[in-house]
Amino acid sequence: MKISLKWLQTYFDAPLPDAAAIADAYTFHAFEIEESEGDMMDMKVLPNRAADCLSHRGLAKELSAILDIPLKSDPLRDPQYKVEPCTALSVSIEDPEKCSRYMGAVVKGVKVGPSPAWLKEAIEAVGQRSINNVVDATNYVMLNIGQPLHAFDAGKLTQEGGAYAVGVRSAKAGEHITTLTGDEYELSPSIQLITDANADAPIALAGIKGGQAAELTEATTDLVVESANFDGTTTRRAAQALKLFTDASTRFQNRPSPELAAYGMRDVLALITSIAGGEVVCVVDEYPARPAPNSGVSVSLAKINGVLGSDFNTKEAEDVFKRLGLGASVDGDSFTVTPPFERTDLTIPEDLVEEVGRIIGYDNVPATELPPAEGTPDQARYRGIEKIKDALVAEGFTEISTQSFAKKGEVVLANPLDKAKPALRTSLDENMKEAMEKAKYVAPLVLAPNQKPKLFEIGTVFTKDGEHLEVKTSEPVPGLSEIKDEPDYVPKQYELGSYKPFSVYPFIVRDIALWVPGGTESTGVEEMIRTNAGELLMRLDQFDRFEKEGRISLAFRLVFQSVERTLTDEEVNGIMERVSEALKKAGFEVR
Repeated sequence: MKISLKWLQTYFDAPLPDAAAIADAYTFHAFEIEESEGDMMDMKVLPNRAADCLSHRGLAKELSAILDIPLKSDPLRDPQYKVEPCTALSVSIEDPEKCSRYMGAVVKGVKVGPSPAWLKEAIEAVGQRSINNVVDATNYVMLNIGQPLHAFDAGKLTQEGGAYAVGVRSAKAGEHITTLTGDEYELSPSIQLITDANADAPIALAGIKGGQAAELTEATTDLVVESANFDGTTTRRAAQALKLFTDASTRFQNRPSPELAAYGMRDVLALITSIAGGEVVCVVDEYPARPAPNSGVSVSLAKINGVLGSDFNTKEAEDVFKRLGLGASVDGDSFTVTPPFERTDLTIPEDLVEEVGRIIGYDNVPATELPPAEGTPDQARYRGIEKIKDALVAEGFTEISTQSFAKKGEVVLANPLDKAKPALRTSLDENMKEAMEKAKYVAPLVLAPNQKPKLFEIGTVFTKDGEHLEVKTSEPVPGLSEIKDEPDYVPKQYELGSYKPFSVYPFIVRDIALWVPGGTESTGVEEMIRTNAGELLMRLDQFDRFEKEGRISLAFRLVFQSVERTLTDEEVNGIMERVSEALKKAGFEVR
């Protein structure tokens, strides 16, 4: 979420600290700052807080609590828009589970044109493009309080009996829509549409993007304004299917409260009539799926301190809830919080514990040693596994660890991370085969020419009868024991070398053979090759040596690789020519 510090300041009478101090406040108490440049700050708002904090208001409320500076005013605590009976517009919702609320307003007599300087500056400060005063007004309110909005050209909608009609329904198979950017999409029934219900014609992708059919132009004088709440899952799946991700879809997929729609309508109508003129004729509010009243969340001070390992007192915890505007009632050492509608993330006691910890600051929780473990842990199976691993390492094998997901299996996942691998593996064979192919490819970089990769894995496999450990090696190992408990085995300790960065670019292998006089040490030849091969030489191995008629034949394998680019054959050939010339000058015969 990109925010403007100047915009943020409008929520406070007291001057805010500098950008660095604000960044630290958010980082240590709420969200990471991904970028900060001038007046702009890009904040990484996590999904559990996206419902209220993908907005300047939400982030101002957070900063108010963190710095203990009161807000000048809170738009979500001000009165909502008062809805009057409306005959100029009707709204129909096909499935309340996919659209819990739809507010529509008819505004007549507007003048579409450039935005005033303050509005243009505000939205451009957070990376938005100014389009016109009405569209900018809808974007401004969304960025301000988090409610996505849209305005349709009422003159392009069909009237029946002097009234407009807006419908929310699923798309028909094969139905098409052209969006405001001119892109045409073929739709499926899984995608929800906004329609001109009198003509049953699509005018927008619900919760995602408007359509060209009701696009605003400078000739627009009458509007139908939308402020709605669309189901997060339906919106996310539609955006993914269409590969069309927008600011609106990002907000709806994180499930903001449907109560927010009324505040969005209130603010956008006030802003449009202020900067584009016109008169609000009426507002319709279809609200078929009202959320159940929040009964509150309770937590005790003992629970707070027990989870955090802290020693906070009742006053400190109560102060946190007050600063966050949560209005907690206190009964002894227990707190009952009825979260405001926008705080959809506060549902269990642990949520309140987190609020106390992060606002007071986790740096104020003293470090405490954990109590010693009681009893002796049973490590017999672990030691048995380590015994087999040590035996295989002693035989020259390298351990691998591969993922448990597979293309096919007896256990199929309900929600796989990778749709190409929706099952759990029934054996380690396929993974070993893939690992060996990769190992053979990279072997020249890590193994001598006369060595071959040897791999093993000890991993869990899953069958319809249950799960169990399996041992798989890349080649047979005579006498390898089965996994069994070994309570007395002491695993070996291995000393690892320092980490060395590796290149992601391909390598090139070259061999060179030469005759040298008898008595010549191969180490001197190796040093000469290294010196002339240069920094692109990643590995050098001698793989052959024999003597004949007083001379010695040596053969070396050279592996070249760059950490910056892909090498070419011509480039490596040039290096090999340089190496050959140096060896010849030293009196050696290159074969």
